[in-house]
Amino acid sequence: MPLPKFVRLLSWSFAFAASTAFAVTAGTAAPDFGITDTAGKTVRLSDYKGKYVVLEWTNPECPFVRAQYDPGAMQALQKEWGAKDVVWLSINSTNQNHGEYKSAAQMNAWMKEQGAAPKAVLLDGASATGHAYAAKTTPQMFVVDPAGTIIYSGAIDDKRSARASDRKTANNYVRAALSEAVAGKPVTVASTTPFGCSVKY
Repeated sequence: MPLPKFVRLLSWSFAFAASTAFAVTAGTAAPDFGITDTAGKTVRLSDYKGKYVVLEWTNPECPFVRAQYDPGAMQALQKEWGAKDVVWLSINSTNQNHGEYKSAAQMNAWMKEQGAAPKAVLLDGASATGHAYAAKTTPQMFVVDPAGTIIYSGAIDDKRSARASDRKTANNYVRAALSEAVAGKPVTVASTTPFGCSVKY
């Protein structure tokens, strides 16, 4: 016999709370995951142990995401650090039942149009990985060190706006964290409050 609607909603609420109760932060182990990329291959974070990895939560429908891509700021960062053997994974956790969900073909087309250069674009259509990381916004960034520890989590930069022009004067937290880490220095700013559109769970 099906559960009454209010019971199902209550159960879902508890499940959601449980999934976000253990939000990952700088200094904690990055949860492993297995997500299908836009080529149909399963990508796991553990595949890249021994390397620095950047996790970028994205959604082409979000003006805060477009404010990074329209002026080429996000792509420049992807190319800069990809050339230094940093693995960049772009993750779309928009739920497959949401109106903003993008198929593999749609994500590939958008990324190609933007001239983006991540190692892979991952479709987290069930939103499981988004919940595991308690990702709240797009964009939201995590930097993982070669040992699998998160060394930065939070916003992409310090200009909390959706204006593309602000990227020119922004202090990019991801670039700063990676620059310090690869030089063997502690990350000065290891955590910030992310800003942008809500992840469409």
